[in-house]
Amino acid sequence: MQPNRKTALGIAVAVAVVAAVLVGCERGSSTGAGPAVTGPTTAGCPAVLAGAKAAAQRAMRTNPAWHGPTRGPRAVPGKSIVFVAQTMTNPGVAGAAKGVREAATAMGWRVRVIDGQGTPAGIQAAFSQAITLRPSGIVIGGFDPKLTSQQVAKANALHIPLIGWHAVDAPGPSKDPELFSNITTRVQDVAKISADWIIAYSHGHAGVVVFTDASIPFARNKSDRIKKALARCTGVRLLTEENIPISDTSSRTPQQVSALLSRFRNRWTYSVAINDVYFADAAPALRAARKKGAGAPFNIGAGDGDPSAFQRINSRQFQAATVPEPLSEQGWQILDEFNRAFSGEPPSGYVAPVHLSTAANSGGQTTWDPPGYRAAYRKIWGRQAPGHA
Repeated sequence: MQPNRKTALGIAVAVAVVAAVLVGCERGSSTGAGPAVTGPTTAGCPAVLAGAKAAAQRAMRTNPAWHGPTRGPRAVPGKSIVFVAQTMTNPGVAGAAKGVREAATAMGWRVRVIDGQGTPAGIQAAFSQAITLRPSGIVIGGFDPKLTSQQVAKANALHIPLIGWHAVDAPGPSKDPELFSNITTRVQDVAKISADWIIAYSHGHAGVVVFTDASIPFARNKSDRIKKALARCTGVRLLTEENIPISDTSSRTPQQVSALLSRFRNRWTYSVAINDVYFADAAPALRAARKKGAGAPFNIGAGDGDPSAFQRINSRQFQAATVPEPLSEQGWQILDEFNRAFSGEPPSGYVAPVHLSTAANSGGQTTWDPPGYRAAYRKIWGRQAPGHA
């Protein structure tokens, strides 16, 4: 609900709810107000609720200290990188590619992005084209390397280092497929903080719908972890899990949401999806059912945190929170990992911590861009910004 629509009493009630949620939390750090909660205020899981509140509070900080690498090799000159993108219409992929380009400018390297257009044939062709360019390194941008096993094998044979962005389940080096490193947050951390947010802001009482894509093992793993994390609280009830392939969200989600509203009515108070895109497609159905944009069901995306998700959150239109990836920071990390590979050093081992974004702590921004990483990487590379000693 927009502030200018609230009565003075409404504002007082909202402030009281927020204060109750944040009791015992760390003073002075940024917090998310969270949606107003209806129903019981006595937690059905006191110990779990306390832990969820603390975890959500930590994840909502907007000025965290830099805990990434502070040492490493100086920039190796004259390198070229090709970013093979799953599709540049995917905001997460596009955001990571933008970060790579920005970091390459600081590093003094060349970058070319080749768009796979979102199809297996297109991605395979893009990867083959990348190899023919004989670059210093190739980024596997947001697709399963098994889809391009022949191209991966050829790149390995040519000793072209490969770094993935959301390419395999876990961050860090991979032996099968052979990747110098894979850049992503930990899926278990993303799943848990999504569940923690629901537990914290429902005060331990929620009826939850989970949206997933069971055709993608990574997505299925994430939603399974979300369900297990929600199950820690006896006051949180899983109403149903909806399996809608990401490629079908625009055609299937509106109809499914209408059916869910008819089936569960006011029992459906929260939703969590493996990607923010589900809520872009749910919004028309919720609006048609005369649901309020700032009301239940309160929705959190356990996905990339793309600009459209932030726009829905900031305008309080059918999405209350997201667990965004620090896309630009990850682009800079990709370049730093390549520099380590070219220098004969091991990967940095850094994994970005999870973050929660709401209308209260986003500052009106449309991406999560934590502080500190640009200066840290420039210092490592010996590439200080103009005007700095």
